[in-house]
Amino acid sequence: MTPNEYKRHKGLDRQNLRDHMNDLELIFAMLGERVSTEITRTKDAQLFNECSIAAKEGGEVAGNARKDAEKKIGKPISTQDNYLEKPQSSMRKLPKKQKQP
Repeated sequence: MTPNEYKRHKGLDRQNLRDHMNDLELIFAMLGERVSTEITRTKDAQLFNECSIAAKEGGEVAGNARKDAEKKIGKPISTQDNYLEKPQSSMRKLPKKQKQP
């Protein structure tokens, strides 16, 4: 899925997609990014088309790894569940200090 398709899958609008991913979703996203970076460096991709091809190849590696993991685990990695149940802004608020008796 593209990032926009993934946001729709999770029912997100303007929120940060990564804030709503579970550990495995993050791991496979990072795998695709890192492999894409290595392919880009190895092939010394310079132009947009070359970098685009490297990104697709990296995504394919991560996608294949995700599919293999899903077979072994027996359930999908990508879910519609949102990792954060509370808005991030409310999580940043510090609790009020309570007076000690």
